[in-house]
Amino acid sequence: MRRKPFSRLSAALAFAPAALALLATQMAHAEVHFGRNVFIGGHDVSHQTFNRHRRGEYHRYNKQPRPAGCVWRRNGDGSRTKVCRFKTLR
Repeated sequence: MRRKPFSRLSAALAFAPAALALLATQMAHAEVHFGRNVFIGGHDVSHQTFNRHRRGEYHRYNKQPRPAGCVWRRNGDGSRTKVCRFKTLR
């Protein structure tokens, strides 16, 4: 008794989980540019560009954060992260 060969549909269904797992492990390489009139928590963050070497991290607080403002931090891999702590303006 011979087995039926896989059809194209069943082969695609068998390959799909492996392809999704491979895509999930890939790092995203993107560049983000904030254009005109971009506000986070009421603060202007226009005209800033971030990529894998220059990163941005924004925190919003309801009360005045300690310390407030933005600082540049150096990461272990040589990249830099701009860490900003803002009080949300209402």
